[in-house]
This record gives sequence, structure tokens and C-alpha cells, in this order.
Amino acid sequence: MKTLVLSALLLLPFPLIHAQQQPFQAVVTQYYQAQHFNGVVLVATDGKIDFLSSMGVANRSTGEALTPQTTFKIASMTKAFTALMIMKLYEEGRIQLEATIGHYLPKYSGAGKDQVTIHQLLTYSSGIENQAEPLGMASYQTQKTLDDYIRTYCSGKLVYTPGEKSTYSNTEYILLQQIIETVSGKKYEQYLHEIILDPLKMTHTGVLHSEVKIPTLTPSYTYDEVQKTFADDAPYYSENYFGAGCMYATVEDMLLFSTALFGHQILSESTMKKMLEIHEDLGYTAYGLWGSSGWGTFKEPFYYRTGGILGATSNWITTLDTHKTILIMSNTDATNLYEMSEALYLVSIGK
Repeated sequence: MKTLVLSALLLLPFPLIHAQQQPFQAVVTQYYQAQHFNGVVLVATDGKIDFLSSMGVANRSTGEALTPQTTFKIASMTKAFTALMIMKLYEEGRIQLEATIGHYLPKYSGAGKDQVTIHQLLTYSSGIENQAEPLGMASYQTQKTLDDYIRTYCSGKLVYTPGEKSTYSNTEYILLQQIIETVSGKKYEQYLHEIILDPLKMTHTGVLHSEVKIPTLTPSYTYDEVQKTFADDAPYYSENYFGAGCMYATVEDMLLFSTALFGHQILSESTMKKMLEIHEDLGYTAYGLWGSSGWGTFKEPFYYRTGGILGATSNWITTLDTHKTILIMSNTDATNLYEMSEALYLVSIGK
């Protein structure tokens, strides 16, 4: 056990762990030993970092260590950015939440064209058939344009009445990307930089392109529970996730985003209130996030967002009373990041 602890600490980028950070580090070490945690952890209060640490390797072929500046695929955390861009257009009067897909995409051929609203896309309650999921990774392993992808995988029948319930999928947020591009007259990536990344100086965040190498981006690995081994993720085109999961970031950049989002730096307070409204009848969805008035370990209101594509996993929690932000990014799927976030939260409030 002592050897494991020593090995874990040698992977840390800091020569000394301050006393007030030791309880946080104990949690990270515990998950490293028990669940093979491999990633970067950040805990902040009011946007100021209380704890920042990395553990494990960024590249299993070279043995290169992870650092707090390592970049990760953030998968479905992307949806929070997509939702915010939709709400920016709503705030400017360019999008109506109760308008249908067809109002903005007249060439859309799906059955929900004149029935599914923007609100229903944002809350995964469209009822549009999820044609990609039954195929596993297949829809992401042949490069497609946004138009081609929507025509092939996001234009099916309605499997239930729109608004009846919430069924999580990428379909809705891929459609939302096309609506953003149509209404703004700009490519998703351009509008993302203009509205969010450049104003917030999120210089280590962006959209993934298979042909563009990002030196700080870690590859990700899938864990085999039976064999207790890691393997390279199956190949796929990250850009095929579009507005549902096409981005990368560092934990510090995500802290900038979280602080700006909840601090009304991008949207007005009234628009942000609309974005953060929790729809209990639709699986406690907000727009791009989920929310709760308090549940389990969290005895205060909080919002959370997870991300996961094979071994690229992430978790983000922001509490409203104590103003804590907990961000974990990992390049494996071996660890229960939500559970780990709960433990870090308890430390952050002195329990």
C-alpha cells in the first residue's frame, strides 16, 4: 500500500501539498488506488481555485504524465455550450423557444419538423427516434458533414409525442447546432469563439477536428473490468458528435466557463434564469444541464453536467449556496467520477 501511495504522489506536478489540500489529495489518492483514477481534479469556491491536481499518465505508450494543463475531450459537456449559444440567440430575439424545427430549418425532412420545439430539443423531449444509438459507434466512424449526419441519423419518425417525456440522446443537440448556424449565419465554431471562448479567454478550449493535432490533448482509454486492463479507444471522428459532444478543454478553462455562466457574464440574469429552470417532469433537465434543489450528498441546490465518449469522461458540479465548483476530467472510464465529486464536495465544506 505504501508503494502505491508513493507512486501516486510522484505523479503529482507539485513538490509539496499544502496542509489544507491534504484532505482533497487523500480523496484523489483513494480513487487512484481503488478505481484506477487517471485525470485532473479542480475544486473552487466563488471561482477561485482551492485545489488543483493531476494523477496518472497522459499517454500509456510513452508514459508521459498528466498535468493540470492537459487537454481532454469533454464529450457531452459540449451541450452546455450549445444551450448557451441558443439562449444568446433567444436573448437577442432571434430564436423563440416555442417555435418548431421547421421554422428555422425549412428543409428538414424529419417527422417532427412542424411539431418539435426548440424547448423540446433542449430538454431531450423531442420524441425524435434516436437512430444512431442502436448502431453503437458506427455513426461516428465514417466522417460526415452536419447536413449528411442529420439526414442519415436525426430525421426519423417520432417514437412518442413531443414533450411527453425526456429521453437522453445526442440527436437534439446535433439539430441545435444546425439551428445555431442557420440563425446566426456563422459556423458553430466561429459563433462559439465569438460568444464564449474569446470573451472569457478560454484559450485551451475548442472544437475537435480529426485532421488537427492538439499537442496537449490526451488520448483516452477504455477499461476492461474483467481483464483489469486498459485499451486504446476504438477510432471515431469526434466532429461527428457536433454540438452534442465535439469539444475539448482543460479544467481551468471549464472553471472560467462555469464562473461566467452562473455569474451572468454572458447572459442576462433573466435569460440565465430561463436556461437554469429545472423541469422536474422531464427528468430534472435544465438547458444543457441537470439540476436539483438538493439530493444525496448535496444538501443545497446544484447543477451538474457529465460527459463520456468511451474512455473520455468528465464531471462538472456547481452548487448555488456554497458556490463550489468541482471539475474532474479523465482519460479513462474506470472511475465513478460523480461519486468522486461527492467526496470532494464533502471535503470542500469541511465534512
